[in-house]
Amino acid sequence: MARRENYLFLFVILILVFAMLIVFPVSKGLIGNKDFQYGLDISGGSRLTYQVDLANKQDVAMTDAQVMTAVQQKITQRVNAYGVTEVTVKQLGSNRVLVELPGVTDATQAVASIGQNGLLEFKVQSYDASGNLQKDANGNIVWVAATALGSDGVTQEALTGSLLKPNTYLTTDSLGKPEVAFEWNTEGAKLFGEITTSLYNNGVNSKVLGIFLDGTLVSDPQVDAVITDKGIIQGVTIDQAKKLVAQLNSGTLNVPLTLIANSQVDATLGKDSVTKSYWAGLIGIACVALFMIVYYRLLGLVATVALGIYALIILAVFKIFNFTLSVPGIAGFVISTGMAVDANVLIFERMKEELKRGLTIKMAVAEGFHRAWPSIWISNVSTIITCFILIWFGNTVVKGFGLNLLVGVVVSMFSAVMVTRTFLTLMVNNGMMKSLSLYGVKHD
Repeated sequence: MARRENYLFLFVILILVFAMLIVFPVSKGLIGNKDFQYGLDISGGSRLTYQVDLANKQDVAMTDAQVMTAVQQKITQRVNAYGVTEVTVKQLGSNRVLVELPGVTDATQAVASIGQNGLLEFKVQSYDASGNLQKDANGNIVWVAATALGSDGVTQEALTGSLLKPNTYLTTDSLGKPEVAFEWNTEGAKLFGEITTSLYNNGVNSKVLGIFLDGTLVSDPQVDAVITDKGIIQGVTIDQAKKLVAQLNSGTLNVPLTLIANSQVDATLGKDSVTKSYWAGLIGIACVALFMIVYYRLLGLVATVALGIYALIILAVFKIFNFTLSVPGIAGFVISTGMAVDANVLIFERMKEELKRGLTIKMAVAEGFHRAWPSIWISNVSTIITCFILIWFGNTVVKGFGLNLLVGVVVSMFSAVMVTRTFLTLMVNNGMMKSLSLYGVKHD
C-alpha cells in the first residue's frame, strides 16, 4: 500500500510540473508558450456584419429561414477551422449575419475565409475542331466544365464540391509541401473516374485537370493515372490549404454574402475592470484558504495545497485546448473552484466524525474518503449533467460558461480524491502530525 501511495504521489508531482511548464513556460521552445485566449468582452476583437442575398440563392427549394440557418452553421464551421474560439454567429433581422471574433485585431484572413462561396469546380482545357488549344482575347487558356455520365444515365455538365465527403484534410507531399486531400461520395467517384480516364487516355490533347474555387484556378495537376474516390490538390500555400479545407468541409454557402461592416471592438469591461476582477478572485481564494487552515488545521493546509494544484491544472487545460476566457467562462472556473473546496469539506467533516468516534488517524482518513465519496459523486454528476444541457442548448456565452464549469468539475474531482487523499495518506503512513488537534479535533 505504501508503494502505491508513493507512485500516486510521484504521478501528482509529474502532473504539477507539466502544468507549471504550460502555465509558466520558461522557454519559447517548450509546450505552452502560447497565451490564454480571452473573450471579446475582455480582449476585444473584430465584429463583421454580412448581407445575405436571398434573391440569388442557388437552391430555390430552400426557404429564406432555412438558408439563413445554413449560412450561420457554415460560417461557424469556417471560423472554428480558422482558429477562433467562442465565436458568436447570429442572425440580424431577416437577411444579415453578425460574426464576432474574440482577440482578432486583423480580420483579413477570416473575412476571406467566411465570405467566399466555396464552390469547387473541375474543368478541362478547351480545344477547337483542329485540336488547337483555345485562348481568350487576353491570351488566357479557356477552361470548360468537365463532363461525365452520371449514374442516372444523364451527362453531368460539371463536377463540383457538392459531391465531396466532409472529411477533407491538410497533408504534405514527400518534400513537405502542403496538399489538400479530398474524397468523393459514390456519385462523385463515378464521375471523377470517368473524367480522369478520359484525360489519361487522351493521346493528343492536354491531360491537365483544372481545379477552380469560386472561379479562380487553384491547381492544375497532370492526370497520370485513373482516379476514382480520392484525390489531391497541389500547388497551394499552407494558408490557402487551411482555408480550402475549411471551405470544402463546410460546403458551399449557396447564397452570396456581402461584407457591409468590419469594425474593431474594444474590451467591454475595460482593463481596470478586468484587473479588479482578478484581484477579487485572488482575495476570495485567499480568504477561503485562510478559513480552511484556521478551521481544519492540517487538513485545511492540505486542501489549500490541493486547491493550488487544481488551479494550475485547470489553467494548463485552458491553454492547451485554447479555451476562451470570457467573463462567463471565468465564472464557471470560479464556481468549479468552490466545488473543489466543497468536496474537501465533505471529506474532512467525515474524518473528524470518525476521529471523535475513537478511530485511529489512519483509519479515519480511509473511512472519511469512503463515506464522503457517494455525496461527492452524486453532486458532481448532477452538475456535469447540467453542464451538458447548457452546452447543448445554450448560446455561445452560455456554452462557454458550461464548458469551463464542466472541465473544472472533472478536475476538481481529481483534485479532491487523488491529490488530497494521496498527501494525507502519505503523511499518516510516515507518522507525521499525530496530534488530533492538528486535524481540528479537541482531545477529550
